[in-house]
Amino acid sequence: MSLLVNSAYRSLYGKECPYETTLKYSRAFSGYNANVRYSDRELRFRLSYKWKEISPELKTGLVQNLLNKVFKTNVKSIDIDMYNIFLKKVHITIPKTETDPVLENSFNKVNDRYFYGMIERPNLRWGTDSLSKLGSYEYGTDSITISKIMAEDEMLLDYVMYHEILHKKLKFKDKNGRSYHHTREFRAKEKDFEVHDIEEKLKKFLRRKRARGILGLWKQ
Repeated sequence: MSLLVNSAYRSLYGKECPYETTLKYSRAFSGYNANVRYSDRELRFRLSYKWKEISPELKTGLVQNLLNKVFKTNVKSIDIDMYNIFLKKVHITIPKTETDPVLENSFNKVNDRYFYGMIERPNLRWGTDSLSKLGSYEYGTDSITISKIMAEDEMLLDYVMYHEILHKKLKFKDKNGRSYHHTREFRAKEKDFEVHDIEEKLKKFLRRKRARGILGLWKQ
C-alpha cells in the first residue's frame, strides 16, 4: 500500500481509496516521466527515479494529475497547480546532451527567424519513421523528437520544428483539471509560419509517403 497515493486520492476525491496501491521509482524513465497502470483492483504508479528526492506535495500533484487522467475527472487541487508550475519550469534543470546536426540546423533557423534566437535549445532527437506522429515536445526531458521521414523535406522539417518549439515556448494551459496544449494562442501563433500553404504541402507529402508504402507492400 502506498500512503502517498492513498492520501492523494482521499484529498482529490474526498473519500478513501478503494484500490490496492503501489508507488515505485524506476531508472527506466527519462527526465521526470511517470505512468500509472489501472485495473479493477489496483493502481500501480511508476515514477522516474528523479522524483525520489522531490517534495511530497509535488509528487501528490503528479499522482492526482494521473488520477484525473485514469478516471477521466477534472478535479482541481493546490497540489496539481504546484505540479503544473514545476513541470513548466523543470526544463531549466534538464541537461541538454542529445542533438543531431540536421535537427540542430533546423532548430537554429527556426529559432532565429521566429523567436529571435531566444529559445534555449532542448534535447533534439529523431523518432521512428512515423507518418502519424511527426513530432513531439516532452516537458519532463525538455526534448523535441521528430519523425525520421521529415529528414526528406527541409521546409516541412522546419515547420514541424516550429510547431514543437511553440509547445516549448507556450507550455500548456490548465483548466478544470485538464491540460490544454493546442490553445487559441497556440493556433494563432502556428499561422505565423511564412509558407502560407504549408499544411497542404504537408498533407500531400504524407499522402505520397503512404502511397509508396502501400505500393511497396504490394510488390513484396
